[in-house]
Amino acid sequence: MSYKIHIIGSIGSGKTTLAKMISEQLNVPHFELDNVVWIRLASGDKKRTDYDRDLYLQEIVNTQSWIIEGVHHKWISKSLEEADQIIFLDISLLKRRWRIIHRFIKQKFGVEKANYKPSLKILKFLYNYNTVFEHKSKPEILSVLSDYKNKVVFIKNDQDIKHYLNHLT
Repeated sequence: MSYKIHIIGSIGSGKTTLAKMISEQLNVPHFELDNVVWIRLASGDKKRTDYDRDLYLQEIVNTQSWIIEGVHHKWISKSLEEADQIIFLDISLLKRRWRIIHRFIKQKFGVEKANYKPSLKILKFLYNYNTVFEHKSKPEILSVLSDYKNKVVFIKNDQDIKHYLNHLT
């Protein structure tokens, strides 16, 4: 069976965690949009051109099954169009902030892998971005998702996630 699921939400909303859980349950590969935007190199990340980014996303979308997750919403229309289901993680701002701080501490102590060097500057950026997301990006995303309302699932908390996973297959 083919599964095409797009997960969207802010930093700290649980996108990657949920993508991994669904991926394991359905045996479907998952992709982080940050890794579509960035080429991860030992010498440091290199940003793809918009053309290469879009081409890479199209290659993923053209495969039989996928789970794509990320906060990006301005260049992902192909993924949203092709998705069987779109999950919007609408987790509270307070909980996302707590998760960002918790993740930062784990990354600083090497308990959790980071795609960037965990610094106070990055922590401040991620923390502040959540406020921008809440007041600017979230309304934009909800507007974009209104075109796909028949396949959007809204998840607000851990109970919603458990319910979703229990009814997935």
